[in-house]
Amino acid sequence: MVSTSNHSPTLESWQHDLAPYNMGYRIKLVSQLLSRKFTEKLEPFGLTPFHWLVLCCLWQEDGLPTSSIGDKLKQVGGTLTGVLDRMEERGLVRRERDTHDRRIWRIWLTDAGRELEVILPPIAAAIREEAMQGISFADRELFSQMLNRAIANLS
Repeated sequence: MVSTSNHSPTLESWQHDLAPYNMGYRIKLVSQLLSRKFTEKLEPFGLTPFHWLVLCCLWQEDGLPTSSIGDKLKQVGGTLTGVLDRMEERGLVRRERDTHDRRIWRIWLTDAGRELEVILPPIAAAIREEAMQGISFADRELFSQMLNRAIANLS
């Protein structure tokens, strides 16, 4: 027997859990739209959004071990290795063995990689502003906090 009390879920109350209305789908859609737009802007530089993420890590702290970059970006080593290979081929980074532990490779920005710090962040900021049009600063902060909480809850 199906309960008809106010406390039982109904199909209507579950509508928000079904695509294209559920939160996961909409977050994925925003991610894809942002990624597509950013990819278009990075293309003239021969970069991908993943290159951007690695550059951001190194702009914050140059000379990071490969494993630290992978940890920050939650990436598997093999994926990161290929990205670093391509970035090294393009002259954006260089690899050096750690002076205290020869098993560790440190990743350093080249001059070309440092020069992109002036060019790329304003491009990313413009895309963010486009996406956040009409959303107050307070709501943006709240949204960021909510995303951080969801990530922490699922990690």
